[in-house]
Amino acid sequence: MRKIIAAMNMTLDGFCDHTEMNADDEVHEHYNDLLRNTGTLIYGRKTYQLMESYWPDIVKNPTGNKPTDEFAVLIDNIPKIVFSRTLEAVTWKNTTLKNEIIPEEILELRQQDGLPVFVGSPGLIASFTQLDLIDEYQISVHPSILGKGLQLFKNIDHKIDLKLTKTKTFACGAVCLYYERRRGE
Repeated sequence: MRKIIAAMNMTLDGFCDHTEMNADDEVHEHYNDLLRNTGTLIYGRKTYQLMESYWPDIVKNPTGNKPTDEFAVLIDNIPKIVFSRTLEAVTWKNTTLKNEIIPEEILELRQQDGLPVFVGSPGLIASFTQLDLIDEYQISVHPSILGKGLQLFKNIDHKIDLKLTKTKTFACGAVCLYYERRRGE
């Protein structure tokens, strides 16, 4: 059985905007390790388009920065699922397009053998949380306050109890918090 893991970077005030956070080499190495242990990535349209517009080009034209270039190759090769009601096609290799979240399909994906499934879009993390499909959260909180933007847990309408299982601190001041979903305790 695979875990469904929400993995996201956010600011101290709960906003997600990758253009406003600094992913130094140590943070990239952390996410490289995560990708090495990922069976499937799940994105929404906006995150998919952001990632697809950047990383395949780095695979073709490496930057010379080892962690960044490794990240590009790793993410390029992982199977990806994109949920979108507006995209008609996807062009990034190893990508499947779906137009709606069907909880039974996600539960079936969870039942398969293999590496964890990572959900990496703020809107999908909120939707999967609302549908009680997330087993674990890996949230990296960066030392910034934006005051505006896309909130990570927008539209959650009920309490969800979590258990902190681990933390990881980065030299840049970011802290990754690992939480498991408490079920039936």
